[in-house]
Amino acid sequence: MTAALETLRGLAANVKAEVGKAIVGQEDIVDHLLVALIAQGHVLMEGPPGTAKTFLAQCFARATGLDYGRIQFTPDLLPGDILGSNLFNFQTSQFTLTRGAIFTELLLADEINRTPPKTQAALLEAMQERRVTLDGETHVLPDRFMVIATQNPIESQGVYPLPEAQLDRFLFKLLAEYPSEEEEANIVARFGAQQGPPRPENLGVEAVATREALQESIASVSAVTLAPENVEYVVRLVRATRGHADLATGASPRAAVLLGNAARVRAALEGRDYVVPDDIKALATAVLRHRLILSAAAEIEGREVEAIVGDLIESTEAPR
Repeated sequence: MTAALETLRGLAANVKAEVGKAIVGQEDIVDHLLVALIAQGHVLMEGPPGTAKTFLAQCFARATGLDYGRIQFTPDLLPGDILGSNLFNFQTSQFTLTRGAIFTELLLADEINRTPPKTQAALLEAMQERRVTLDGETHVLPDRFMVIATQNPIESQGVYPLPEAQLDRFLFKLLAEYPSEEEEANIVARFGAQQGPPRPENLGVEAVATREALQESIASVSAVTLAPENVEYVVRLVRATRGHADLATGASPRAAVLLGNAARVRAALEGRDYVVPDDIKALATAVLRHRLILSAAAEIEGREVEAIVGDLIESTEAPR
C-alpha cells in the first residue's frame, strides 16, 4: 500500500471517529458519504423524520472541514433563492452579484422533493459541472462541491418527485433506517438530558481534514487499478438492469461510470490499489436503486428495487 493510500485511510478513520462523537449508528451511511466525497459525487438520503439526516450532514461537513450551507426546500422556493441574482446598486450604478446558498462546499438540500421541478432543476448544472450560470455569466464552484439531499419517504402530499434526469446526477441513494433498540437507548441516554438542539461543536466534533489533504486523497485514487475483467463486470451488471422483466427503465451508462469510480474509492479506503468484485457488489445497490423504475406488474406484485438489484448481483457472473 502506497503512502498516499495510507494517508487516505487515516483521514477516513479520523472523520468517522469525529462523526461518531455525535452520531449513534449510521456507520454504513458515513462510509458511503466518504466514498462520495472522494469520488466527487452527490448523495440522496431518504428516511423518516428524526433519523438524524440533517444532523449527520452537519457533523460530516464539520469533520471534513468543508464549508457548509443549507437550503430548506419549500413549495414557494425560487431558483434565484438557490443560485443568487444580480441586483442593481444605485450607489455605484452597477449590478452586483448576490450569491445564493449554493456557493459553498457541502450543500444540504433539505427535503428536496418539497419544491417544484423548476427550482429542483436549478441544481442540475451545479451538480454536473460544478458551475452556475447567472445572466449569461459563469461562476465556478469549488472542486469539493458536494450535495447531500434529503427526502421523506412517508409523505405524499405537497411533494414533487425528482425527475429521472435529476436522480441520475446522484452517485448514491442511501436509506436512513430507524436505529436498533440498543442504539436508540444509547441516543436517549446521550441526548435525553440536553436542552435545545444538538450541535456538532458542542459534542466535540472537530475538523480533522484540510483542503490540501482532501485534494491529495482524491488524487491518490488515480493509482487504484480497475482491471478489464472488473470493467466488464460493471458493464454486465448495469446492462442487466435494462432487460429485466420487472424493470420498466434500467440504469444509464453514467451509472456504470460512477459505479466503477466509486469502486476504486472503496478499494483505496480498504487499503488496496486494485478493485475486487466485492467493491462493486458492496456499492451496486446504493448506485442503482434510484435509477431503476419498476414495471407496472412488478409494482402490483409489491416487488422492491433493492431485491431486484440483489438478484442481479447474484445472477451476474463475477470475475475470479
